Amino acid sequence: MTNTKPNVDSFDVEVEKTPNRKPEKSALQWTIDIIRYLYSGALLAFSIAVVMTGDQTDRELKGAGAIIVLWVLVIWLAVMEGGQNALVGLQQLDKSLYRDSHKISLISTKIAHQPGNMERFIVGRQLLVVVVVFTINLAGSIKEGCSTAFDVADWVGEIFCTSGLAMVFITIILGQLTSQIIASDCMLDFINNYLMVFTTYVALAIEFSGILHSVYLIQMIFMKLTGGKLEKTEEETPYTAAFFWGRVVFSLFCLSFCFAVVMHEIVEGRTNMWAGCPGGVSVLIFFILMAFVGMMEGMQIALFAVLKMDQTKIKASHPMAHANCELTFRGNNLPAFLVGRQICVTICMFVVARITGIDTKHHYFESGHTTFDFSSSMQDFINTGLLSALITTIIGSLSFRVIASAAPLLFLSNPLINLIIRLCLGLEATGVMNFSWLTAIITKWCMRAKPDDFYTKAPEFVQKERSTVP
Repeated sequence: MTNTKPNVDSFDVEVEKTPNRKPEKSALQWTIDIIRYLYSGALLAFSIAVVMTGDQTDRELKGAGAIIVLWVLVIWLAVMEGGQNALVGLQQLDKSLYRDSHKISLISTKIAHQPGNMERFIVGRQLLVVVVVFTINLAGSIKEGCSTAFDVADWVGEIFCTSGLAMVFITIILGQLTSQIIASDCMLDFINNYLMVFTTYVALAIEFSGILHSVYLIQMIFMKLTGGKLEKTEEETPYTAAFFWGRVVFSLFCLSFCFAVVMHEIVEGRTNMWAGCPGGVSVLIFFILMAFVGMMEGMQIALFAVLKMDQTKIKASHPMAHANCELTFRGNNLPAFLVGRQICVTICMFVVARITGIDTKHHYFESGHTTFDFSSSMQDFINTGLLSALITTIIGSLSFRVIASAAPLLFLSNPLINLIIRLCLGLEATGVMNFSWLTAIITKWCMRAKPDDFYTKAPEFVQKERSTVP
């Protein structure tokens, strides 16, 4: 029971792989693609301009330091997004093939590929991603108005600045999709840096702390109800059992505390939620978004779990799940769904960050009061957004993932899944994130990144060819 881990081995390997373009396209299709590239690039450029020239006094994090924090975190997010794909994708590759050519990559893979560590890395990394996305929102979003170096219409300011849409474009294109495209076939080169080594250690440390261990309890309860069996990665001893359950209790305490604080501030209207929205409505929206994000997180696990199953048998036993699978696996719908899903999840994360983020300029706090009369230092900790990040990670992500992993067909039998699939396909069809393909090509060229086969096949030829690369 102590070292039981959720089956998260394939959480984001296949899922986050980027879509493959069809080899043959008509002139009309090429024209549509070019138009998508152009307006996607224009939206990204405008979003960067808005964020970089926005009035610093309007930001949650102020000054030039906020801009530095913003871009450092976007780069780190990109490393985490692509790095996870690479670490999981390299599990079956003989390490001797890149022992000499990618010594830094070898450090990360040796750590992550130890028994049980890949699962631990994925769990810890999930909280890290949520924290980084929340902090990016604080650093880059402009709270009120849109005071920039150039005049824009009020409605444009509302859409791109006040709503945080500008940061959504920057985060998805530069912080997520670009790295996922590169890491889909250049895994070794992508993680050949010490930032990935650092990220691996941090993710494992987060999981080891036990702050996320309540998700394992959720998994155990679900498996008990469904009659499933848990897989143990290590032999159980009284010491490891006590250590495991101690961390579960600690995690439950932290989660309960976070819920109490965050819900209290939302109800009291002391968060960054848009003006005019009652506290009760904000709470309702928060839980709806948690369920929505959770379903999308679980869908990627469930869909790949049933990808190789006999669809005839699925149709006979779970007709609704079969209908959802048929829609997703039709033509090029699967990669399109994954891109649309990424857009939905990130947008929801930004909205949740706004709903739960503490409004430090609220008159209640400016008059010297604190949440539940805590000390000022405790209030500063609450203001960081870590409490809502923990709730989002456990309730809105990992819990749904372990359930979907344990019962994928049951999970896909939810009729709402069909609507979510169609929503994601519709978002991808707009092409608003298509510029990520071009940024991936440029970044790959700057990195001099090459496909993994370049290093792992015909070593003698590879070394000779590499020596000729300028």
